[in-house]
Amino acid sequence: WKNRMGNIVVKLPDNTEKQLPPDSTGLDLAKSIGSGLAKAAIAYTSDGIQKDLLDPLDNNSVVSLITINSNEGIEIMRHTLTAQVLALAVKNLYPDSKLAIGPTIDNGFYYDFSFKDTFSVEDLDKVEKEMRNIIQSRSVITKLLFSKKDAINLFNEIDEPFKAEIIESSDQEDNFQIYKQEETGFIDLCKGPHLPSLKMIGEFKLTHVSGAYWKGDASQPMLTRIYGTAWNTKKELDKYLQQLKEAEVRDHRKLGKEMNLFHFQDEAPGMVFWHPAGWTIYNELQNYMRKMQTNSGYEEIRTPEVLDRKLWEKSGHWDKYRENMYITEIDEKHANEKRVNALKPMNCPCHVQVYNYGLKSYKDLPVRFTEFGSLHRYEPSGTMHGLMRVRSFTQDDGHIFCTEDQIESETKNFIQLLSKVYEDLGFTDFVIKLSTRPDKRMGSNEIWDKSEKALQDAIEKLDLEYQIDEGGGAFYGPKLDFVLTDAIGRDWQCGTLQADFNLPGRFNSTYVNENGDKSVPVLLHRAVLGSFERFIGIMLENYGGNLPFWLAPTQVVITTITDAANEYAVTLFNLLKSNNIRVKLDNRNEQISYKIREHSLLKVPHILIVGTNEVEENKVSIRSFGSEKTISMSVEEFLADCVSKHKNPS
Repeated sequence: WKNRMGNIVVKLPDNTEKQLPPDSTGLDLAKSIGSGLAKAAIAYTSDGIQKDLLDPLDNNSVVSLITINSNEGIEIMRHTLTAQVLALAVKNLYPDSKLAIGPTIDNGFYYDFSFKDTFSVEDLDKVEKEMRNIIQSRSVITKLLFSKKDAINLFNEIDEPFKAEIIESSDQEDNFQIYKQEETGFIDLCKGPHLPSLKMIGEFKLTHVSGAYWKGDASQPMLTRIYGTAWNTKKELDKYLQQLKEAEVRDHRKLGKEMNLFHFQDEAPGMVFWHPAGWTIYNELQNYMRKMQTNSGYEEIRTPEVLDRKLWEKSGHWDKYRENMYITEIDEKHANEKRVNALKPMNCPCHVQVYNYGLKSYKDLPVRFTEFGSLHRYEPSGTMHGLMRVRSFTQDDGHIFCTEDQIESETKNFIQLLSKVYEDLGFTDFVIKLSTRPDKRMGSNEIWDKSEKALQDAIEKLDLEYQIDEGGGAFYGPKLDFVLTDAIGRDWQCGTLQADFNLPGRFNSTYVNENGDKSVPVLLHRAVLGSFERFIGIMLENYGGNLPFWLAPTQVVITTITDAANEYAVTLFNLLKSNNIRVKLDNRNEQISYKIREHSLLKVPHILIVGTNEVEENKVSIRSFGSEKTISMSVEEFLADCVSKHKNPS
């Protein structure tokens, strides 16, 4: 705050106070605290909004300095690298190129360019070398503010049409931020903040190139997108690059082809063709989830996939989600009109219809519905990625209708279910994020206070750590997101629990309360896996294709060394099959080394090698996936081992 003399008074965390001149900046504040902080500081936040280090301090605000080693600092460094270094390097090497946008992404950044000629991955080394030359200038970066008209004129004069278009389409009229390198004179439009100078850039690597439509619109020009990653130290960079190599080996698309699990084709973009092996994984996972949810008090239902637009209008999805919905029209001859329907992109309005069928009492609550609902959502072609992002998928969707007082206990029950599922499926580490009320929201503060507290209390009573995502909730209520960490350290947001005080009221959902009056229930939207397709992709990459025995498409393959062992092999095959083991027999006239190599590529957990010795001793020789050793075991021991591992952990 400012005192009577006009000076800025800063209260530090230790309750001491400092006075600064009226026009002091974030850098001045850092210097007043200590030279070490001033050296490490790169920006600051004012009431949660990031600002450049040389921006004046705001009166009556909470200020926090951002250092280069913090997560926010790394993101600002990456932003500076893409907007001020990658962009300039490309312009230096390809003067006819045009600049589009260059945001940060998880662990890195990208920039979209329009090239007169082609640009390929082979050109990355040249661009990267030029970037290092630019960084050597250690140029200071300054910020200039322009009016809308002047900013448009500026970028039109230097023939940057994409930048001019961004400004023209903005509702903003003033204070367009233009960042300039003092050493080179290069300028770029950016929301900032940026590093004070290029000398603070850490270690980086350009990784790959792809195509991207301007504004994600297929009717707009195709641009070239250059990706990169950046870290503060070479050790961090090397660790991440090694993770990328490991991720390439584990890529579920590569594993899907090797293991003959699924494929995609142009006639059904973004929709999966499951092969027998892949569908086995799918069914085993679904059977496991069905049993887990039944044990947790859920009732499974099934609802239509095609519904009249009137339902989607009432739910609010028609206005907010129509562009992502598949629309169909049917001639209703008896009504002499066209009926507009949509493939459902989500299950919630349908579950409300089932709840509304019949009168409900407070004694009936909570009502827990679950559905393995088939959903369709239109995704732009450039965003689809194997199983991870598709247009047709199935969710382990669930909805809980409960009273406000039951939110806490239902949250606790859900987290216990989710924790057990993740542990069973090999994910022992996950982070919980509590997303609180956004600026634009529905419902009273009283309701938001109660719902946020219920979610928070449930987490704390389970003694679980969590992070708070301020303002990240849905417009209808707060939510919990559950982020898994896989075997190579990557994070995946899968599970979610969302408190909704909006949808039941839209559909006149009620229950009779203790006083005999009608009340509106709370709706908890929840999913554990999310999309089956995406989760199977995540699971394949987490295990590198080496799935747990109970999930493996083929669990055992019996291979013969000689024709003399064929009869014995058939007996083994029938024995395992009668105990529900997924087994195949390979008695082809091929070398045993060839057979082992072929089935190892399919990630079969156990390959049995059967020859004359095994026949005589009534044993099996076992080569387990990932091992170079062959062990011998009696048939009885092997069968008992398979049966114990075959049962899913539900």
